[in-house]
Amino acid sequence: MSSPSSFLKVAFATLALVFALAATPACAQNNFNPTAQSVKEDQLLKALKDGDRLTGRVSIPDQRAASLIQPEGREWRVFHQDKLPLIGGVVILGMLLGLVLFYLVRGRVMIDSGPSGVTITRFATLDRFTHWLTAGCFIILALSGLNLSFGRMVILPVFGPEAFSTLAGYGKLAHNFLSFPFMLGIALMFLIWVRDNIPEKLDLDWIKAGGGLFSKGKHPAAKRFNAGQKVVFWIVFFGGLAMSVSGWFLLFPYMSEGGVSSLQIWTTVHALIAVGFVAAMLAHAYIGSVGMEGAFDAMGSGEVDLNWAREHHSLWVAEEQAKAKTPAAHPVAAE
Repeated sequence: MSSPSSFLKVAFATLALVFALAATPACAQNNFNPTAQSVKEDQLLKALKDGDRLTGRVSIPDQRAASLIQPEGREWRVFHQDKLPLIGGVVILGMLLGLVLFYLVRGRVMIDSGPSGVTITRFATLDRFTHWLTAGCFIILALSGLNLSFGRMVILPVFGPEAFSTLAGYGKLAHNFLSFPFMLGIALMFLIWVRDNIPEKLDLDWIKAGGGLFSKGKHPAAKRFNAGQKVVFWIVFFGGLAMSVSGWFLLFPYMSEGGVSSLQIWTTVHALIAVGFVAAMLAHAYIGSVGMEGAFDAMGSGEVDLNWAREHHSLWVAEEQAKAKTPAAHPVAAE
């Protein structure tokens, strides 16, 4: 018969074994699960592949910050990195090519009867100030904006990363701050010129005649602004309005209730309108400078040659000459 001490040893060993077996499943459950981590990784990879939205948990009030990855973000990035430069290049370079071809085929639109040596006031000081305020801001806004889409492909390889970084930094500041005087110019332009840019039946005749741009010696009648200038006016107004609204939400992103998704939409709208805006203003700048003799004087000195005015704005000249309050023309020394 065994001794009491041997019995106690066996009892303690049995109890120790029971406690060990009872604790083992809990330890295994808390510290070791060979399949749990792989399941999470598979779900993550599947979500990334399928384009699902990935969200987490945040402790801040704004629950939109819990969105880690969204399909719209990937689509937005692909559009701005690949598709937008292609669209912008086709539209803007296409416009430049068209203007060059037009100049080679048609040449400069000259004053058919030659300069008269007499001028008539076309635009007053406020008109010219408004034009150049808006135009000057637009040029810098356009160049700094185009740098975002084409700078890495054009400027970075030529001037290097330091110069590109500096240019992009100053361009961003200029783009942000000059947007406000640009919006002011759009508002002034609308108030000053809207009454002379209302479409009317006369504009259809001007369009049918091609504005006299494609035939020499045949200029359709027009008032202060012809149909082509009215089109430019409304492009500037509606385009400038759309650029201002979309740009406002980009400058102050927390005003948009849609969060990141809304900002992605506004940046896309801003970029697409900018491309068309730049192309349209290239055509406007061409006609107002090298494309037509005497046209630049209208916004340069404000005085245009009387023969030029009669050929391109005959009805407006008649109205001005009929006014008794102001002289119709001012003689200048012939060159």
